[in-house]
This record gives sequence, C-alpha cells and structure tokens, in this order.
Amino acid sequence: MNTRTEQLPVAEGLFTWPPGDGNPLRLIGSECADCALVSFPAAPACVRCASTESKQRLLADRGTLWTYTTQDFRPPSPPYDGPAAFEPYAVGYVELPGELLVEARLTEPDPDKLRIGQPMRLTLVPYTVRDDGTEVVTFAFTPAEEETS
Repeated sequence: MNTRTEQLPVAEGLFTWPPGDGNPLRLIGSECADCALVSFPAAPACVRCASTESKQRLLADRGTLWTYTTQDFRPPSPPYDGPAAFEPYAVGYVELPGELLVEARLTEPDPDKLRIGQPMRLTLVPYTVRDDGTEVVTFAFTPAEEETS
C-alpha cells in the first residue's frame, strides 16, 4: 500500500526539485555575467546594470539570520492562498555568505528562540494541500541547532 503523499513545489525554478538522492536542496538564483550581482529568484535581466547576460547559480544552503519578525495574523486573501487554519509564523532575512540576503519563512515561530546572527539552513515546509490531496511545499530556513545526528 502506497501512503506517500504527492508533493509539488509552490513554484517552478525557486529551488531544486525534487530534492534528495544526489539532488541537494538549493535555492536557484542567477548571477549577472557583466557586474556579478547575484539575484534571487533567478532573473533574466540584472536589476543593477540591466544586462541580459546571466547564468543560473545554485545558492548556499546555509547562512545566518540577519533580521526577523513574526506574522501573527492571516494575511489578506488574495494574494495569500495558504491554509485557512492560520498559524503565526516568523519571516526573516538570511544572509547567504558572499551571495545575498534571502527573505524567507522561518520554521521557528517563537521569537524568543531566534537571534540575529543565528546559523540557519535551508529546508522545505508544507504550504498548502490541494483538493486532490497533493501537498504543495515551499522553502524556509530553520535554525541549524535543530539538527540532530
């Protein structure tokens, strides 16, 4: 009996899919060939110099928490299309060393358990479940201290 839930990414091209088995989870950015600006999500044109010469770049899967806040109320719909049963969550900017700051959901919703400079790692979290039972996942960052060996 197969009890595995079908999963899909929230959007194509944000992160490597499917992760696992030699395909590590990484965000997909771009790097401008003219000025070397790294962007996320990947962009066809550079926001700094407007060059259209860019290449895809897999970003670091670890960084440090630069700043954060909590989302304590359900955002307006539209554009929010997440689950109706809203649970508060944290969002923050994670600095990927030598690359850029990425705005992302954080897996730890308790602000007392977060701190500026805290090591973070990339992970996937459930976003919503479609009517057919397909789980839609998105990327987030989790405190690296949560890792267990």
